[in-house]
Amino acid sequence: MEHKNHIASITTSSRPLAIYHPNVWGDRFLVYTPQPCKGGEKELIEKLKVEVRVELKEASNDVVGLLKLVDAMQRLGIKYHFEEEIDQALQNLSQIFEDFCKDKDDLYTTALGFRLLRQHGYRISCSLFEKFKDAIKGSSKAPDTAEGFLGILEFFEATHLRFNGEDILDDGYVSSRKLLESSLPLLTNPVAEQVNHALHQHSIRRGLPRVEARHYISIYGQYDSHHPKLLELAKLDFNLLQDMHKGELSKLYRWWKDLEVPTKLFYARDRMVECYFWILGVYFEPKYAKARHITTKIIAIASLFDDTFDAYATFEELELFMVAIERWSMSCLDEIPEYMRGFYKALLEAFEKFEEYMTKEGTLYRLGYEIEAVKVMARNYFTEIKWREEKYKPKSEEYMQVATASSAYTSLIICSFLGMGDCVTKEAFDFVLSKPDVVKAALNICRLADDIVGHEFERKREHIPSMVECYTKEHNKSKAEAVDELLKRIETAWKLINEAFLKPTEIPTPLLTRILNFARVIEVMYSKGDWYTNVVPEMQTLIAQLLIDPVP
Repeated sequence: MEHKNHIASITTSSRPLAIYHPNVWGDRFLVYTPQPCKGGEKELIEKLKVEVRVELKEASNDVVGLLKLVDAMQRLGIKYHFEEEIDQALQNLSQIFEDFCKDKDDLYTTALGFRLLRQHGYRISCSLFEKFKDAIKGSSKAPDTAEGFLGILEFFEATHLRFNGEDILDDGYVSSRKLLESSLPLLTNPVAEQVNHALHQHSIRRGLPRVEARHYISIYGQYDSHHPKLLELAKLDFNLLQDMHKGELSKLYRWWKDLEVPTKLFYARDRMVECYFWILGVYFEPKYAKARHITTKIIAIASLFDDTFDAYATFEELELFMVAIERWSMSCLDEIPEYMRGFYKALLEAFEKFEEYMTKEGTLYRLGYEIEAVKVMARNYFTEIKWREEKYKPKSEEYMQVATASSAYTSLIICSFLGMGDCVTKEAFDFVLSKPDVVKAALNICRLADDIVGHEFERKREHIPSMVECYTKEHNKSKAEAVDELLKRIETAWKLINEAFLKPTEIPTPLLTRILNFARVIEVMYSKGDWYTNVVPEMQTLIAQLLIDPVP
């Protein structure tokens, strides 16, 4: 009892407070009013889907036409309607593509086919680009047509699918980027807009599918060669899904409001909208609605965990909280500080709901994996707190072992599988927990990107060293040299993710895609700053595009 009284007497001034800005959205997403469905929209979508399927089948003997059609479907965000047809078309194409390219001096088609086939797991050789070396390096005459620059741009996009040891693509990434940057002022729209987006926003491989679809819808129609039916379908479908996503967010927002974060957890980031955006980046398709609901709740609670451990709780309070996490029982509520009780109770209640759902689905075995993943996350948070208390300075490797685990990404990857249906098996969970290269790569991207943009903020208060500090001290390097090294490690991690998609894959491709998408979210939200903690205007614009403003 004396121990509890001691904890109650600890003043706020002794806590490692971080000051986070409040929720920027107010109650905007609390109330959901469905958009009135204009007459026949859903019927028109179904009609357009039938027509596109026919065109896809008819294009099977036209390699260039097929590639352009599949690329447009993917980039406009409607690929999920045609998964089987696209898979079959690309499987057939993979068997003839390298022979097709041998006699073609067409960089655009070669790069486009290479990118699409690699995205779908086909082992296409990068030696296809040997004959384009001069054009790629810019040592030959620069392109003088829009089509020529689109070839360089398509090659630049293709380099993002490279594996480790592919020197022609490593070198080509650098040289094509330089060529596009130097040429950008000379280009006109829509090519200039596409090049600018690829250089200064995100590549197709690393951008978020919904964000990229919204952007490409605005560009695609500017090309005389655009496919009117595809564009119409993409616009109708985007707005229909946006309305569905708004409804999902409204339900989650009401749940979040009940936690009373601004008052009861005033020290924490109030970021439900950003949490939903994060998980919308992992999967947007209607069939994953339940999975989105589950994973958004988990990431929101994980955020409260993070801020409680990192930015408020004392060591003594966290010792009590860890006992409660390990016991996983409502009977622990009276044993933890009052301010922790609300979100500890919310965590257990959320899992009770998940249990009901999984019992109905016959997938109850999955719940144990996620409970253990949450416990592992908490244990690693606590290890970091011990380091902070002891002023311990870990070596780089030791830091990464703990910090990648405390990033919550293993827990979130496992969680993302919970509501995904029959493609998930016990082996898939065991695969993630065994930390194969693809999972390690996603964890490394998450940790390193976060540390690169966040270490200055963390240094302003009592906090363990970031990877930037660990590396500079251990290797006697400057901060700039450390950041350069960590960026190289991020590139290596992306290559490992690319390699994991080669057929036959170790787990089904839909599950690997969740791991890829978690890495993509980090690329978008952390490459220019910590846009989760600091919801800058650029981040607000992305959210508005996906969750507020329909496509005109």
